[in-house]
Amino acid sequence: MIQNMFSMVSSVWTQFNLTGLTLIHLSLFGTALILILVIGLPLGIITALSPRFSIIIQILNIIEMIPDIALLLLLIPLTGIGATPTIAAAVLYSLLPIVRNTMTGLTIIRPELLEVGSSLGMTSIEILRYIRLPLSLPLIAGGVRTAVVYSMGIVTLGGIIGARGLGAALQAGITRNNMTLILVTGLWIGLLAVFMDACAGLCERFLTNRYGDQS
Repeated sequence: MIQNMFSMVSSVWTQFNLTGLTLIHLSLFGTALILILVIGLPLGIITALSPRFSIIIQILNIIEMIPDIALLLLLIPLTGIGATPTIAAAVLYSLLPIVRNTMTGLTIIRPELLEVGSSLGMTSIEILRYIRLPLSLPLIAGGVRTAVVYSMGIVTLGGIIGARGLGAALQAGITRNNMTLILVTGLWIGLLAVFMDACAGLCERFLTNRYGDQS
């Protein structure tokens, strides 16, 4: 029985080229995550340093309330179908935890630590670089961990709008009523998500052990 199951999984994996789709899936996910960090960290810093930019959090909260499928569909007229709207939706949907955690991490640093930096003649930029940002890393890592989960989900949904990746295989399984394909792809996506979350969790734990008791 186990041999038959393995043979069935192997057949589905080969027939639908799940290895190739996995690489595409991870490419979409990786691109989205890089953009989330490149955009989210500066926005979080700006929001922390200037209360005027707190509107950024409000805008991202509104985006967060839009169902993920609806967000994908709303982006199609602007970006077309395929990878572009999928990555854009993943970025928009996942910015909030990064921005919010970065802002929070930068604003809860103990005042005496900032006073030490000032007494040493540090400029505000140096205090940000050498004190506030390092001590904010545990919270930022927590935001990244949440963004990882969000992004993986959005990238999977991108399969319904032609983004390929494992979401396309899942969609094919639903369209063809192929339960084996649905189960294999669904379980594989779940394992990938758990693995990514575990990696992010290890980074968060390391940074918390190193900086968590100082912020």
